[in-house]
Amino acid sequence: MNLISYITKHTQLPIKSVENTVGLLNEDCTVPFISRYRKERTGNLDEVQVGEIVQYKAQFEALEKRKAAILKSIEEQGSLSKDLEQNIKKAEDLVTLEDLYLPFKKKRKTKAETAIKNGLEPLAKIMMAQRSDELEYEASKYLSDTVPSEDEALEGARHIIAEWINERTDIRNLLRNQLERHAQLTTKVISTKKEDEKAQKYRDYFDWSESLNRCPSHRLLAILRAENEGIIRVKIDIDHDRAISNIANRIIRSNNACTPQLQLAIEDSYKRLLYPSLSKETLKVAKTKADEAAILVFSKNLRQLLLGSPLGEKRILAIDPGFRTGCKVVCLSAQGELEHNETIYPHAPKNDSIGAIKKISSLADAYKIEAIAIGNGTASRETEQLIKRIQFKNNIEVFVVSEAGASIYSASKIARDEFPNYDVTVRGAVSIGRRLGDPLAELVKIDPKSIGVGQYQHDVDQTLLKDSLDMVVESCVNTVGVNINTASVPLLSYVSGIGPKLAENIVAYRNENGPFTSRSEIKKVPRLGPKAFEQGAAFLRIKKAKNPLDDSAVHPESYSIVKQMVKDQNIALTDIIGNKEVIKKIDLQKYCTDTVGLPTLEDIIKELEKPGLDVREKAKVFTFDQNIRSISDLREGQLLPGIVNNITNFGCFVDIGIKESGLIHISNLSDSFVKDVNEHVSLHQQIIVKVLEVDIPRKRIQLALHKK
Repeated sequence: MNLISYITKHTQLPIKSVENTVGLLNEDCTVPFISRYRKERTGNLDEVQVGEIVQYKAQFEALEKRKAAILKSIEEQGSLSKDLEQNIKKAEDLVTLEDLYLPFKKKRKTKAETAIKNGLEPLAKIMMAQRSDELEYEASKYLSDTVPSEDEALEGARHIIAEWINERTDIRNLLRNQLERHAQLTTKVISTKKEDEKAQKYRDYFDWSESLNRCPSHRLLAILRAENEGIIRVKIDIDHDRAISNIANRIIRSNNACTPQLQLAIEDSYKRLLYPSLSKETLKVAKTKADEAAILVFSKNLRQLLLGSPLGEKRILAIDPGFRTGCKVVCLSAQGELEHNETIYPHAPKNDSIGAIKKISSLADAYKIEAIAIGNGTASRETEQLIKRIQFKNNIEVFVVSEAGASIYSASKIARDEFPNYDVTVRGAVSIGRRLGDPLAELVKIDPKSIGVGQYQHDVDQTLLKDSLDMVVESCVNTVGVNINTASVPLLSYVSGIGPKLAENIVAYRNENGPFTSRSEIKKVPRLGPKAFEQGAAFLRIKKAKNPLDDSAVHPESYSIVKQMVKDQNIALTDIIGNKEVIKKIDLQKYCTDTVGLPTLEDIIKELEKPGLDVREKAKVFTFDQNIRSISDLREGQLLPGIVNNITNFGCFVDIGIKESGLIHISNLSDSFVKDVNEHVSLHQQIIVKVLEVDIPRKRIQLALHKK
């Protein structure tokens, strides 16, 4: 099987589309660029489909690399037959490949190896042939100083047979099938941990049993975390008698003196080799599937968070609230630059609310503040109440902004480089303010795992998690586009074809030469060659450029097409931008060529209608119920406003304005069956919830989505 057939088998995509996409990937083209600007070559594949091709291309290459290593190893042992070589080359997955390699894999000293050294392999072959009724006599032929009795000879032969059985692919697959279909996941609490306070969050799993293939990903990850923390023991169980019987049916073909010995060898192989190995493999496979499910949830949440509603270029006063240490206040320009910072102490123990009100009021006037961002951590509600008491001269909107990950950013190298002369409290407040203006531009500076929208993110495969989240960030950045004259190095580094080093070069060029005035000027950035320009130029926007296309998603390679359209309509370029009456008169078929088809032309037309349009909705003010200050204020049946702050496979968590978030279990999202939580709610969505149950000792709140 070659690369193209491997990918088409797993994706069911057209062969031509796969071939062309692989060709583009081999030319170092990025996923955003391919899906957006090479639609004719890919057959109009979207970003997800191109991403699947990338995934299976990597899988195939890893498989081929492993095949090469295995073939080399077996050949060096002098054991590579033609049939084995063909079987290895035909293997389509790592499991099959490793089964083929198992007999030749270097092992620690085994019982079978010792028996072979003692000359018992011929006896094992006689027993496997099942033709001898004089087994004791046959065994006596193999006695030696190391094998002093017939019983020990038979035992050694059984060890050899047990290993042969363990290495048989058909038997391993037989047992895999039984484990996959019938395995039970069981847990037992470690007695010394039963009363441990830290273990109580896992008490549901102190004595748990369920079918492994029905165990949802979040529960499996929770169970495995409890095991890793030394609180429970986890075991995979199946019907052992049935498994042994199924193996025996494959091995035993007669009833003579060999039969009892073979039965003992089968039981030994199962209990000592097959079951321990394959039960671990089965649990590992289940864990991998759980990882993938959790990472998918995390990726969906991250995408929604990064594409959260921006307020836009507004002058923002941001507050990082606190009690004893005060509230850190910063004033930001419309471009997010720090203009002023200081600390106010409106809450206990100083309680200088009057002084704080005067200070905020004067800062709002002095810096022409258009919006206020308040972090949602400690003292957030109290600070929001204080701000709403102020009679501002102008209409200033007040927003509560998630602080998740702000402390990570404020202590990072990125923050230190941005604000070398300010401490972490100032940097944290700046981050809160900038998140309101443009969530994407600010959140790309933070490790996605620290943003708080994942599900067991520390328990899943970290390499897979990082790759998936990086792909989400790259997708979001290129979906929105980047203002090259204001973007930070972290934001620019996610632009198609750019990367960290070129991002640094862009910012250095900008600092030395001033703002970019055209896309063509980007070519002057040191080490930014034709390939990087091709991949990234259309995702880099120049505001107020002489050529309005420089602030659009139209690729520079297509400027000539727009120029011809304008010429044919006998108008200026500026007259076609946003002019739907003119645009709808354009006959796209006229501009089709061998390389440019309707998909690209239709995208150009959409951009001409609304060039540089931000795909994100504008931020909206939200107000919590002012009567709810703590969990003790909640009552069953209450209807409350809330904001979805995390989504999982089993439901979503909702911020209702207090320290504890409430859970809407998947069963309480709708009256009908819910397949995907994301079909009913989205991250940061403003909703109305109904309080179902309040457990104050455990600090748990059960909610339902209120149907208006």
